[in-house]
Amino acid sequence: MGEIVNCVLEKELYYNDTVILKYKIEYPQLTKVRYRYGMRKFNEYNYNKAIELQEYCETELFKEAKELYDYNQENDYPVMVYEIILDYEITYQNHSVISLYTDEYMFLGGAHGNTKREGQNWNLQTGRQIILKELFPNNPYYIIDILKEINCQIAEQIEKGENYYFENYCALVQENFRLENFYMVAEGVTVFFNQYEIAPYSSGIPTFKIKF
Repeated sequence: MGEIVNCVLEKELYYNDTVILKYKIEYPQLTKVRYRYGMRKFNEYNYNKAIELQEYCETELFKEAKELYDYNQENDYPVMVYEIILDYEITYQNHSVISLYTDEYMFLGGAHGNTKREGQNWNLQTGRQIILKELFPNNPYYIIDILKEINCQIAEQIEKGENYYFENYCALVQENFRLENFYMVAEGVTVFFNQYEIAPYSSGIPTFKIKF
């Protein structure tokens, strides 16, 4: 099945002897995989994603953090430290398939930070990512079926008082559904929506398990 090596990029950035930005970026790298091409594509993708975020932190975000620091100092406001965290969760893995999601958390001032989730679903034999359609063969109406199942699960959660959603959640589910926003689990796939798309911040990142 291969092994996962956890790699970390971590740093605190100073301005006027004060920490104004810190980041911790974790990303996976595969080793001991039978399919060398797929392993290389997976590793390159996640390494490049991590380096891109690191460069963004140390250039654009650091510049913003310095401007905010100067503004707060001039107005006797407390120091606000930017914080960026990228981590991941492996949700399914066998000898030729690996699935995961990454959560990118950013606190850039304000009441709270925000998290953006992305899914990855790799076919290591081909070295490319699996698309949702491949997991529902011979079903041309798979999107409609998935949307129906999501709305049924939301209705059940609301009835049981288990979660909160916006009143027009049916329209928002259809509007914000993204074919790439899923990851694989043993029983099927988990479809997710990012914060504020169909529910308030307090509901986190809504997820819906769809069985094969």
